[in-house]
Amino acid sequence: MSESIVSIQNLVKRYSAFTAVNGADLEVRRGEVFGLLGPNGAGKTTTLECLEGMRRADAGHIRIAGCDPFREASVLRKKLGVQLQSSSLPEYILVGEALELTEAWSSGSAPEGLIEEFGLQDLMKKQYRQLSTGQKRRLNLALALVKNPEVVVLDEPTAGLDVQSRALLHDKIRKIRAQGVTVLLATHDMAEAEDLCDRIAILLNGKIAVCGTPEEVTAAGNQETRIRLRTARGSLLPGSDLSGAAFVREKDGYLEWKCRDLVLTITELFRQISDREDSVDDLRVERPSLEERFLELVKGA
Repeated sequence: MSESIVSIQNLVKRYSAFTAVNGADLEVRRGEVFGLLGPNGAGKTTTLECLEGMRRADAGHIRIAGCDPFREASVLRKKLGVQLQSSSLPEYILVGEALELTEAWSSGSAPEGLIEEFGLQDLMKKQYRQLSTGQKRRLNLALALVKNPEVVVLDEPTAGLDVQSRALLHDKIRKIRAQGVTVLLATHDMAEAEDLCDRIAILLNGKIAVCGTPEEVTAAGNQETRIRLRTARGSLLPGSDLSGAAFVREKDGYLEWKCRDLVLTITELFRQISDREDSVDDLRVERPSLEERFLELVKGA
């Protein structure tokens, strides 16, 4: 198991009478993409701001890349890259100027090939206000990587992007991970979390409700697997229950069941089809999605 590069223990952050984060515990391993999910107001952004040193925690212990984010802010700045949920630059600053300014502030130079990697070479003379949303997101991510950070925090990095721009940014995040950089990703996009993240945590009411791989988090829920089947001769009768499965509906020639034990149900289905001297024309298995698990947790909370 990889060492932890981010450690949060019993984090508490209050705003007057409101407690935004209430005893959160979290460990992020070096070199992984870790997703932080939760509904609006769950405490995601506050947790990230405490990690980044932008807010001081009221209680708890935080270490990121070996640093206390508030007491060792100057050291952490050299190890941490951040793309905020809402990032903006002066409207008339040129892309090239933004990169030069960030390099100067970081007391270093951008990694070789960074400009080409993010497709910025043709944008260097463009003003920030002239960029599309996708181009701004690419630039902001590139700026977060100028200092060769150990950890990158991305708060809703693909919000508002079209499908092509999202896919491009996802590819960039995978390449960052392949270079050994740890990525902490806050997102509302369940498909994005399933696609990109090695592990995820769901934050509810200021606490971590569940943590694990997307598969582990999904499997721990009460949602059932759906089986849709169409046979060549249509010999199975609508409404018939199977071992460990309940019939749902018939639609467009398909019969559909919900089950908890997939192997038991599939075995029973194949036996009945064989007994009727029929054959499978199409079989579709739809496991519960991360979104279904997320909604189940939110409803329970």
